This record gives sequence, structure tokens and C-alpha cells, in this order.
Amino acid sequence: MIRVLIVEDSRVEQEWLSHILSSDPQITVVGIANHGEEALSLMERLKPDIVTMDIHMPKLNGFDTTRQIMESNPLPIIIVSGSYNANDVHKSFDAMEAGALAIVRKPPGLGHPDYPNDAAELIKTVKMMSEIKVVRRWPKLRTEAQVPPPRTVAAKVTSDKIRVVAIGASTGGPAVIQEIFSALPKDLSVPILVVQHMALGFMENFVKWLASTTGFPSHIAINGEYPAPGHAYFAPDGLHMLAGRDDRIVLSTEAPENGLRPSVARLFRSVAETFGSNSAGVLLTGMGRDGADDLKLLRSQGAVTVAQDEESSIIFGMPGEAIKIGAASFILPPERIAALIAQLVDK
Repeated sequence: MIRVLIVEDSRVEQEWLSHILSSDPQITVVGIANHGEEALSLMERLKPDIVTMDIHMPKLNGFDTTRQIMESNPLPIIIVSGSYNANDVHKSFDAMEAGALAIVRKPPGLGHPDYPNDAAELIKTVKMMSEIKVVRRWPKLRTEAQVPPPRTVAAKVTSDKIRVVAIGASTGGPAVIQEIFSALPKDLSVPILVVQHMALGFMENFVKWLASTTGFPSHIAINGEYPAPGHAYFAPDGLHMLAGRDDRIVLSTEAPENGLRPSVARLFRSVAETFGSNSAGVLLTGMGRDGADDLKLLRSQGAVTVAQDEESSIIFGMPGEAIKIGAASFILPPERIAALIAQLVDK
């Protein structure tokens, strides 16, 4: 059985989430906390396998609760958000930076057309994330004091002039992308195209959060636009993003690949076809193997290819699969990925 602690201040929502989760025979709700302080006090006694976390709560909000759990008794945390208030959504992504694994929509009532999909997504996410082994997050001041500055990457690169960087990520990706973008030069001379797997409805706010916390201009891609140097473009909900042959971004309703739309594979393949050796591909943390084969295609075209290393990946699925098949010319942690991108573009 998967032991779940629900952290939610609304009694109605507590009962609703408990009803949905308990409908799966593999899940048992071991406790309900009305706010973050109560959640912290219940952790040791109840020993849950996973926590579902609301953000807007009295006494201690979901961001601060997540941070304290990850600094003391780390375990998988899922943000369950029913609010599209900008401040609450911002704190949701702050919680992901602090160590939460994913964000999902709070399912609406039984009569709502989105109920079946949202309830199934919540159950599926709880079951998948409960198996992940998380690591302790040290307090920020301690982290800044202990971690040395990123080393310069001494890479032997044979690729031609880089014209575009393509990045693919899934579970754990938002915090890693934030770390990479924070370390990139703000005058980067090429655009970045990104596919980040995320629950429906959160991509726009994720991109706004990313731009505000990193200073790196980030946007939801628009069909037909020319990507600008020093800007990042993210595939929108439900659409593949491709690099078009005339350098424009193409958004597509083609069939899902690897069960996903947008898929990293489709982006990487289009970049290989359009830019070949004038590109770099980066595959970050995530479950499954989306993008692994097409990262290898990029490498075969002469592109520079990078996979995130195992130690820094929350889930080593996607980058691990790429490494197994020889798709990555570099295996690096996030801060060195940023250094390599800057080096490649400036060479």
C-alpha cells in the first residue's frame, strides 16, 4: 500500500481528495493535515510514503512546508493546486525548486467534464512518484557556502557554429531548467527550444515563473514565429514544437510520440533535420525514454549532445536511456551544462 498524507486546509477538499485517492486499492490515506505546521508534526508519527501538498494555507504555506520537509525528513511531495492565482502558482513552482516532484490540478466535482482525466492524473502521479527516492535539500545558506563555483568545461567540440539549443525534460525538470537558465549569459547569441512535460494548465505560469526568477526571457511558443537569440521558447500544452526549415517555430497536432504531445523526440528530430551539426541537444531528468533515440540522431548528424548525470537527476530515466545507447557526447550536472552551452555558443 502507498501511504499518503494529505495537506489541505479546506475540509471539503480534504474529503474530496481522500475519496479520490482511496478509490484506488493500492493507496491508503494515513492522515490529513490542516496546514503545514500540523503536517510537520504528523510526519514522524504517520511515516507516509508520499505527501499531497496544497499551497495556500494558514500558519505555514505549502512552499515553506515543502522546504522544511525536504531539509529534515525528505520524501516525495506532489503539489495539488486548485488555484490559478499568480501568487499561489508562483509559490507552487518555488515548492518544486525546494524539492517537490510534480504539480497537478486539483480534480473538480463529479459532474465536471475534466473530472475523470484530472482524478486519473492525480492517482497516476501519486503512484509513480511514491517510488522515487528523494534526497535531502540543505538549507539555502548552507548550500551556497558548501558548493564550489561551477568549473569551466574544457570540451573538445568538433561541431559547426551552434545556431540553436534544444532541451527536453520531464519530472524534476523545472528546477533543473531554472538552475541552467540562471547560470546562462543573458546575451546568449542563440535561441533555446524546450519541451518540458507538465500537467495541463501550468505551462504558462511555469514560463512566467522561470523568466521572473532567472532573468532569462522565456515564452510559450507561437506557431510561425522566428525565435530570437537569448530567448527560450516552450512547447504549449497539447502541441508538438518543431524547428521549421525556414527557422520558424512550427506547432503541430501530429500524433503523440512515446504517448506524449509535446514530445522531446519530435523536437529533437526536427532540430536534427533542420540544423544538423549547427545545433546542441540536452536531455534532462525524467521518467521513460522520450528523446533518447532522437538525441542519438542529433549526435549522428554532428550535433553536440548532452545528458544530465545520474547524481543530479531526480529520475534518471530519459538521460539514462540516452547514455545507454551512446546518444550523449557529454554527461554533466546542471551547472556544467550551462557552462558548456555558453562555451559552445561563444566558440
